[in-house]
Amino acid sequence: MTGTTTAEVMAELAALEDPRARAVNEKRGDDHGVNLGKLRALAKRLKTQQELALELWATDDTASKLLALLICRPKAFERDELDRMVREARTPKVHDWLVNYVVKKNPHAEELRLAWSGDPDPVVASAGWALTTERVAKKPEGLDLTRLLDVIEAEMKTAPDRLQWAMNHCLAQIGIDHAGHRARAIGIGERLEVLKDYPTPPNCTSPFAPVWITEVVRRRHA
Repeated sequence: MTGTTTAEVMAELAALEDPRARAVNEKRGDDHGVNLGKLRALAKRLKTQQELALELWATDDTASKLLALLICRPKAFERDELDRMVREARTPKVHDWLVNYVVKKNPHAEELRLAWSGDPDPVVASAGWALTTERVAKKPEGLDLTRLLDVIEAEMKTAPDRLQWAMNHCLAQIGIDHAGHRARAIGIGERLEVLKDYPTPPNCTSPFAPVWITEVVRRRHA
């Protein structure tokens, strides 16, 4: 579907709008009403189109931005472009997809991880912590895990929600993947009690770090 115009794509997205889906999404801070399965199907038809992706992103429409992230070329973005985009992301789903589907695959990911982690905007900082969690799991060489735990211990309890969530994920990942730091990670989680009472559906693992760490380690050794 090359040659498709932005207006045509946005008209198709508008036709997919479902008021019930919007109501559910808006409870999570995501202002769109397009079923994500249908959005992915549209992206599959469009295939990779970087110019169209840039035009869709520029509309500032959430569904259009999500589609843009599915049809773009992650490695094509410059560092400053991604820095601007993370500050424009606005909604949690756009932010999450931008970091996971684009930034993690971009050659500037490590540079951005370092720049974002200490950013005064907590949403931008949460992107830096998400990239740090990725490194903890996949490429921990060169990371100072003790220092990361020091920062988490000092700052996670009072961090704004999205930053707190990202730091908590990093805490759990350190405890899961690095046995030498596991006892301290569990201890930090127990003392801070972040997400201890988070409502967790049956058969799902709690995001409370001590429970999360213990359960995943148990499964790996089962």
